[in-house]
Amino acid sequence: MARVCQITGKGPMVGNNVSHANNKTKRRFLPNLRTVRVTLEDGTTRKMRIAASTLRTLKKQNSK
Repeated sequence: MARVCQITGKGPMVGNNVSHANNKTKRRFLPNLRTVRVTLEDGTTRKMRIAASTLRTLKKQNSK
């Protein structure tokens, strides 16, 4: 599935663009996805599309 974090499932959200005249039009907020090589628990590596926030969390957990 496109534009979805493969670990957390974080995907696009819907919101509004709001002009100075307070006109509202629909827009999408897309997750900040990065393609990263991830080492899994069994020792294999895979390329995954991960949200930047998830990547920060993984780095934080691996540093301990």
